[in-house]
Amino acid sequence: MINRSVTRSALSGTMALAATGLLVLLPPSPPAAADSRSDPAVRAPGLPRAPAVAGSPGVHGSAGSPGSPGAHGSSASPRAHGSPGPHGSPRSVSAAHGPAAGAHGPASAPEADIDRALLYRPGTHARPKPGAPAPPELSALSWLVADAGTGEVLAARDAHLKLPPASTLKTLFALTALPRLAEHSRHTVKEEELDDIGPGSSTVGIVGGESYEVADLWRGVFLSSGNDAVRALSAMNGGWDSTVAQMRKKAKQLGALDTHVVSPDGYDAPGQVSSAYDLSVFARAGLASPEFVRYSSTVDAEFPGEGGIVNTNRLLSGEDGVEPYPGLIGVKNGFTSDAGYTLIAAAKRGGRTLVATVMNPQWGGVHAVYEEARELLDWGFTAGKRVVPVGTLKPPPPPLPPMPPTSPAPAGPGSSPMAKVAGAAPGARSVSVARAADDGSGSGYLVPAAFVSSACLAAVGLFVVRRSGRRRPEEEEIIH
Repeated sequence: MINRSVTRSALSGTMALAATGLLVLLPPSPPAAADSRSDPAVRAPGLPRAPAVAGSPGVHGSAGSPGSPGAHGSSASPRAHGSPGPHGSPRSVSAAHGPAAGAHGPASAPEADIDRALLYRPGTHARPKPGAPAPPELSALSWLVADAGTGEVLAARDAHLKLPPASTLKTLFALTALPRLAEHSRHTVKEEELDDIGPGSSTVGIVGGESYEVADLWRGVFLSSGNDAVRALSAMNGGWDSTVAQMRKKAKQLGALDTHVVSPDGYDAPGQVSSAYDLSVFARAGLASPEFVRYSSTVDAEFPGEGGIVNTNRLLSGEDGVEPYPGLIGVKNGFTSDAGYTLIAAAKRGGRTLVATVMNPQWGGVHAVYEEARELLDWGFTAGKRVVPVGTLKPPPPPLPPMPPTSPAPAGPGSSPMAKVAGAAPGARSVSVARAADDGSGSGYLVPAAFVSSACLAAVGLFVVRRSGRRRPEEEEIIH
């Protein structure tokens, strides 16, 4: 009787282990794939730090003396600060043509094939296909032109060179504070909020003690480049230091790792830098916000107590003899004595939106920044899809978290041989599944091995039980 029951128990254990093996045959659920259609900008906590940029200028000092009209930040005559970098003469620009694709090849390279390290190398980078025009030769220390829709960088020169951004940094300020402040709320400006505005700063004319609607303050930021408007909005946003911290965090979230914020209005401050790449990232993110687009594309407006104000972006307004660019959406211009003239311009044509960023032209006077941006936009629209991207404005996806370790549960003391065998099987199964998940291949090579292992362990258990039964026949006879 005992022998039969033991045999039945062993056979039951064998069936259970065989069932365990069958369970292993079931393919594990594959890990969820990342949605290639979504922009990974929001997944920035895991972004790797960008490599250092060779030839980056050092810390830039504060602004110079006031006096130049139309200044943003400080007002002084423009000058070339530092050396032009690793290019020699500002005019010695040679496009580094990469391996060109065929004239009838794909419209663009897959994002996985884009070498993100390329834009960290000095010089001009462009890969026009046969028959496409070469990018223009510009005097700016740094520039970039990209497709705002796809994020593909069409061409660039020293895209990650760290330079003072001037008032183009207000784009990051807007990305940070716009979602936090209701545009129809009001704020009474305190005198102390305006105390630390830098000498020579551009202002919209805010008066302490007066109440302003948030929408008017934003028009003061985008149209007049008013540092006083930035101060008032920062006070509403938790204060100056809090706004600085928020802007730094926002830049990292967007993958803009060249930017270091010290003064939210873009006024020259020691250590405050950005790059043509980062400013283009800010513009692309801003174009996804209807409020950002509405403010940045406004040509003129009324401001309380000041009458009419006109956008200082001459490529948009056509002021001072600069011809407006067709389809321009605007974005932001700037000037300080350290930064020179800077501009981020976005334009739409034929269902395609391009972003061009120009930092500190070395030739051509006060309007050179607009004309060089015009050349970049013209080239981008003309070249169309006949260029292979040299980079992307999208941040890289974060690394996947490691798989949690798996280990079999230890068998309790005094366990029978069958219990030990049954306890080993689930452990073997969990390790196999974890390895398959790590593999990501879904192939069946590991699964049959787990099944055979389970069957072998079951057979060993049955053999042990039957052998122990045969060694003690006298005990069975006595019990009967």
